[in-house]
Amino acid sequence: MINLNELVLTGMLTYGAWALGLATLISAIGVPLPATMLLLAAGAFTRQGVLGWQPALVLAICGAVLGDSGSYLVARFGGAVILQRVQNTSLWSQSQTAFERWGGAAIFLSRFLLTPFALPINLLAGSTRYSPGHYLSLVIAGETLWVIAFGGMGYVFADRWEAVSSLLGDLTGVVVGLVLLLVGGGYLLRSYRDKLS
Repeated sequence: MINLNELVLTGMLTYGAWALGLATLISAIGVPLPATMLLLAAGAFTRQGVLGWQPALVLAICGAVLGDSGSYLVARFGGAVILQRVQNTSLWSQSQTAFERWGGAAIFLSRFLLTPFALPINLLAGSTRYSPGHYLSLVIAGETLWVIAFGGMGYVFADRWEAVSSLLGDLTGVVVGLVLLLVGGGYLLRSYRDKLS
């Protein structure tokens, strides 16, 4: 069986920054590619002179922003059927209220820190008709930070980028677990308070 990571890394070495841009686009659409690992590798490759940093930076950001925008637009214009089934439920109205309050932070943070939540947040933003201009500005800012931070780490730790990738993967799992624990704890606490009142 072909290792997908090796295939994409080989693609970057063969086709350069275009392969990186395509990988970030596909990853942002929701296909499970290790995009952060690819950014670390791209940073290492730029330090070694295999990739030019300007095209890698521009194409990685453009790919990620286009992918995020695609899932947002699918939910905004194609979610009418789904919305008809859920929009009158209390869970949907709670989700809308929470997204109106915390949506901007969720969009921004899910681009670089809470990346496993990026696709659901894109779909929620689109289906709740979150402002396209505000959404796009947050996505561009977050994706730019993501590409610069992880590509920069790959550049700095060029000879150890694979170890850094493994460490960051573990750290992301811990952060996501903590967020889920906090959200779940908050939900349980609120449910308990509602029962008492």
